Amino acid sequence: MSEIEPPKPKSNSGRKRGIRSLAEKAKSSANRVLREQRKKISKSQNDLSNAKRKRDTVLKANDALNGKDSSVLDADDVKLLSPTIQEHVKENIVFEPNKGPQTEFLAASEREVFYGGARGGGKSYAMLVDPLRYCHKDHHRGLLLRRSMPELRDMINHSQRLYPKAYPGAKWREQEKEWRFPSGARIEFGYAENLTDVLRYQGQSYTWIGIDELTQYPTEFPLQYLQSRLRTTNTLIKCYIRCTANPGGVGGNWVKKRYLDPAPPNESFTGIDELTRKFIPARLEDNPYLALDGKYEKMLQSLPPVQRRQLLEGNWDVSEGAAFAEFEYDKHCVAPYELPKHWQRVKGVDYGYAAESAVIWAAIDPTDETLIVYRELYKKGLTGEDLAKLIFIYEKEDKLSPQGVLDSAAWARTGTTGPTVGEVLTTAGHKLRRADKNRIQGKIQIHERLKINEKGRPRMIIFKTCPNLIRELQGIPVDPNRPEDVDTKASDHAYDALRYLIMSRPRSLTPYERMSQVKKWVPADRVFGY
Repeated sequence: MSEIEPPKPKSNSGRKRGIRSLAEKAKSSANRVLREQRKKISKSQNDLSNAKRKRDTVLKANDALNGKDSSVLDADDVKLLSPTIQEHVKENIVFEPNKGPQTEFLAASEREVFYGGARGGGKSYAMLVDPLRYCHKDHHRGLLLRRSMPELRDMINHSQRLYPKAYPGAKWREQEKEWRFPSGARIEFGYAENLTDVLRYQGQSYTWIGIDELTQYPTEFPLQYLQSRLRTTNTLIKCYIRCTANPGGVGGNWVKKRYLDPAPPNESFTGIDELTRKFIPARLEDNPYLALDGKYEKMLQSLPPVQRRQLLEGNWDVSEGAAFAEFEYDKHCVAPYELPKHWQRVKGVDYGYAAESAVIWAAIDPTDETLIVYRELYKKGLTGEDLAKLIFIYEKEDKLSPQGVLDSAAWARTGTTGPTVGEVLTTAGHKLRRADKNRIQGKIQIHERLKINEKGRPRMIIFKTCPNLIRELQGIPVDPNRPEDVDTKASDHAYDALRYLIMSRPRSLTPYERMSQVKKWVPADRVFGY
């Protein structure tokens, strides 16, 4: 019998490889088990979430059908219901928004939303529906404003057909112009014909404020004042401001500046007051009830060109009754470019504290005396000292601080013994004199500058980096009582600064005059020009 050989002992390195291989297999197996468990947990969580959503949807639908509550259900929620309940829900829908802007408006979470554009887009009806979102809460109080009582009455009539269906038991109080809901919530209807009419709401608190046809107000004072009335102690309720309007109107300029200029449409942005805002454009085609047969569109097509572009296209760059209809952005506005240092430069200054202070800088092309507006300053709340410092900051790139003209009112004394704004600016070193404030001639001179010369070039071009001046020239309306002048109720601060500048008779300097510019400067009202 042969002797059996004993197994050879493994080396240390072989044992280590075997142990390592077993450890890797065990780790891989554990990871696989862990992944499967995580998938199961995730699926369970999704199932639980869907179940809760379905339960909540069914409960909301049941409450709505039984008249206990008015609930908001989106299309995806409705799909979770059984076919029978779906039918009942569809039969009891009070309002279903049009797809697109109207839905986006009602779903917006920003504190301030402006829904504006073409006529017939469903803006006013959306404004009626939006405050209903919190009417099942007793702390909710809404305020819906129009400019006049006849306009308000139309909104009231629509609400009387809508609100009792949305909230059975809702009562209209004619004397108070107010809806009372079973929960204790209230929606008040009011009008503010004059700017100061909003002061009647002093001491009141609201969780929702809506202003229909916002551009009917010449300034943003009503909106700013009502913002201070927006407050609540209930942390479960968010406060909102909602506004609508068509392009044009006396307030078209400031509305465009507040909502359209800061950001592209449908994009949320934060204002200087740290409040979130959004502009949602309205189009006729968004309303299938008006756009389907084409009759309403044909009616809008028959309007005069400016009104047609406003109400049909929702164009905010044209204004009905615009004082400067010949102004065209593509013709009169250019991208900034470097100006020769030797070109004569001038500036016009319109001072304001509660309103904006505006400074417009321009250079004169010596080849054809074209006025090139290359810079603007536009800011409110500035003292004379603030404005003096800010002008020097803006002029940092200029070879010399340009001479200019200032609104003569800035030199007027109003019972105080201190220095006037004009004195503050000149003492700081700014070369300014009193402006020629002839309003009619100033407007005529701007018309002359907007004309196209024989070379196809306007006598005035504006850098695109001057948005406030461009906006005012685009939209400032004619005074309805004095057609030869602009409407002073509209935003006109940059316009006034430009008017002062042009009325100073700006011209290019001869080589000899440029050489003699070092002579001592003496402010003088008796001599025009530079």
